[in-house]
Amino acid sequence: MTDNEHPDEELRAGDETTIARALRGSAIAVVAIASIVAGVMWWMGREPDVAPAEEAVLQPVIEREADETVPTIAFVDRTQAAGIDFIAENAARGAKLLPETMGAGCAFFDYDGDGDSDLLLCNAAPWDGDDVDAARTQTTILYANDGKGHFTDVTAAAGLEVAFYGTGVACADVDGDGDVDVYLTALGENRLMRNDGGVFTDVTSTAGVAGDASDWSTSAGFFDADNDGDVDLFVCNYITWSREIDEELATKLTGVGRAYGAPVQFKGAHCRFYLNAGDGTFADHSEAAGIRVTNTATGVPVAKALGVTFLDLGGDGWLDIVVANDTVQNFVFRNERDGTFTEVGTMSGIAYDGQGSSTGAMGIDVADFRNEGSLAFGIGNFANEMTSLFVADSDPWQFTDVARIEGIGAPSRQALSFGLFFFDADLDGRLDLFQTNGHLEDEINKVQPSQHYRQPSQLFWNAGPASRSTYVEMEDAQIGDLARAVVGRGSAYADIDGDGDVDLLITQSGEAPLLLVNDQGLGHHWLRVSLRGAAPATDAIGAWVTLEAGGVTQRRQVMPTRSYMSQVELPVTFGLGAQTEIDRLTIRWPDGSEQDVAVEGVDRELVVEQGVTR
Repeated sequence: MTDNEHPDEELRAGDETTIARALRGSAIAVVAIASIVAGVMWWMGREPDVAPAEEAVLQPVIEREADETVPTIAFVDRTQAAGIDFIAENAARGAKLLPETMGAGCAFFDYDGDGDSDLLLCNAAPWDGDDVDAARTQTTILYANDGKGHFTDVTAAAGLEVAFYGTGVACADVDGDGDVDVYLTALGENRLMRNDGGVFTDVTSTAGVAGDASDWSTSAGFFDADNDGDVDLFVCNYITWSREIDEELATKLTGVGRAYGAPVQFKGAHCRFYLNAGDGTFADHSEAAGIRVTNTATGVPVAKALGVTFLDLGGDGWLDIVVANDTVQNFVFRNERDGTFTEVGTMSGIAYDGQGSSTGAMGIDVADFRNEGSLAFGIGNFANEMTSLFVADSDPWQFTDVARIEGIGAPSRQALSFGLFFFDADLDGRLDLFQTNGHLEDEINKVQPSQHYRQPSQLFWNAGPASRSTYVEMEDAQIGDLARAVVGRGSAYADIDGDGDVDLLITQSGEAPLLLVNDQGLGHHWLRVSLRGAAPATDAIGAWVTLEAGGVTQRRQVMPTRSYMSQVELPVTFGLGAQTEIDRLTIRWPDGSEQDVAVEGVDRELVVEQGVTR
């Protein structure tokens, strides 16, 4: 059996399997217990797949002792004041079809090359035959930023006024001309929009990246898989879906009526991987590259992919792929440096949570949140499942879910989480963790009192290395409008107003987005770094920026593909706290070359061109 083939008992939800799990505490062996996986109960807690019998780690919950007082980080809702009048279409008119629940993504990117972050909002469309809701926006929307955080709708002028059942977005300079192009995923065929000086042209057919009309694509991202300088494309596909399949399901909420079907009731779908030919076209290498994972007993695709990100896990200079899958195991595709990938999720410890179960995985991000060189993946999960926090220690290919002991586990268990990412909210030099939440079923509270359709987002403050537990959930009074209950889906970040701290945007299912301006006002210093790579890798996607100051080393990867069906800004932000001098700044470019950069002064944005010293 190859690593990309999996026996039926490992992957199929619905098996009644008794699994012996060896559970470890903090260096204390705990007796093995048995767990019986019961029938599917979608809204009362979904049934997961179960890992093969092997050691899983169950950490105790540890009370934290913070080394500092938790600050107030005030986020203020500036959506309407900033000129954003978008209200999302989700096609929900009572048919209760699963795509209506999943929302859509967003992207902060500089579409016009003026140095600030503009905003794109993906959008769905009504079902054929349904009435159009005049209150909802019916196309993808692009807003231009004036550099101070005020946005103007430029959709029509930019050529993006197109209506289709959109889901997610990926941004990159595909052709190396210096303009950021846009790939829009969809229920149905996807679209590649080439940017020529701020005007977009649909080049999907010539580029060869439409996918198939039967695909339900979600997250996507550009990365250089073969180290040839241009960006390649990975596209997540969720499930095998059609209206006919969905309508045949008899899913109901007790006392309410028809409910949205669970993903365990649908077959999986293969993701897609496209190699950039460098001439404006892509070739579908999905099968040849080994990213199609199949249940060998049934021949059915395993993936139910919702989130993806890329990084060089092994430190060999080649980017690997990590995929968050809903109700089945997560994937880790190791780049074999010959055009192929091997799926090693189970071996790495990322496939399942700390109890050996798969989860309803949605958004994903990766970061060095301890500032000690070890990477961690955060993955947002379904209600009654903790957010996962997989950390690598001595072996970069071996991860352990430490959500419990790091303060994430218990506070995140009740939430149904979608968009998730690490960022330094208070500019103290430590990466905090954000997740936005919201249920799928608007009447869930009638049958499950602990659950609500609208849920507050959560911000976990990084208390630092001196604390027994790194993260603490911030209280509503400490985070302002970020605590507002929302039907959260996609999320992204950027410094929209040029003040150095990072602002947030949350998309909602069928409602207006929430633009949250960071008004933390703590007086901490900062440095933002924007990279200009050599063509064709002008975005420098995959580069690492390392900053040393005050005895602390921080690392940031230039990687817009984070969260859930969304893209964050390209510049990286370093919080410096009270530090006013930078000891060293080093760039490791995507081609492996390194560049030391002299830094004079803080509280500013530094633009670094590859190979140019000043």
